[in-house]
Amino acid sequence: MKQFPEYFTLWHVAGHYALRVVAFLVLLFLMVPILVMMPLSFNAEPFFTFTEGMLSLDPEAYSLRWYQEIVDDQNWRLAIWNSFVIGIAAAFIATTLGTLAAVGLASPWMPYKRLITALLLSPMIVPLIIIAAGMFFFYTQFNLVGTYAGLIIAHAALGVPFVIITVTATLSGFDRTLFVAGLSLGASPVRVFWDVVIPLIRPGVISGGLFAFVTSFDEVVLVLFLAGPEQRTIPRQMFSGLREQINPTILAVATLLVVLSAALLFTLEFLRRRSVRLGGAG
Repeated sequence: MKQFPEYFTLWHVAGHYALRVVAFLVLLFLMVPILVMMPLSFNAEPFFTFTEGMLSLDPEAYSLRWYQEIVDDQNWRLAIWNSFVIGIAAAFIATTLGTLAAVGLASPWMPYKRLITALLLSPMIVPLIIIAAGMFFFYTQFNLVGTYAGLIIAHAALGVPFVIITVTATLSGFDRTLFVAGLSLGASPVRVFWDVVIPLIRPGVISGGLFAFVTSFDEVVLVLFLAGPEQRTIPRQMFSGLREQINPTILAVATLLVVLSAALLFTLEFLRRRSVRLGGAG
């Protein structure tokens, strides 16, 4: 067996640890703003800086007043309500359409598959400012500007590509003979799809729905173009707060969004591992 020189092994080990150090530094660079923001949301004073009391860990320097402000402020309550209603509705529509599109594109008999895939995934590539401007001029023809329906449809269009990608990845390990077997037993295509296909690709469907929800929940460009005063969402309220009245309430909302994002991330990881287990079992 051929022996490698000793310096090759040393360089290999050094490169391995160097890569870990660089990855850790990049992660730290990305996490520092979040780690600084979260304790500032408990500042008892209306400042964006650490006070002497906070640095000395004085209990009186910390307060939940900015979280209480979220509950008391009508604009924040409306923004939170709108974000969840629009996000859930858009995610439902995107998940339904994206799953059907992914199943169709997975068929080997689908004509013009590449062209259709490129069109369906285009919202991920085209700049949002162009999509928002185009939707605005299109919506004016149907009086959809400043309506919940218009905003939900726009957010659903942005979420469909994420659903297609995740469901397509799940379908890559799907055994099509199961579908044929269901048909041979006398079940209709719809019954086979609902009772056989959906249970096997459910982790991918749920993951795509969560991605669609997060996309809608975080979107601000479309909201600025298409939403009216009654459709303001959390990102738009934060954007307005930064321009008009800066106070740590924005930091409190941002902290809650970080917690929500972490919960969704753990959910996606759980679904990913479950999908891997199902694929291994199959």
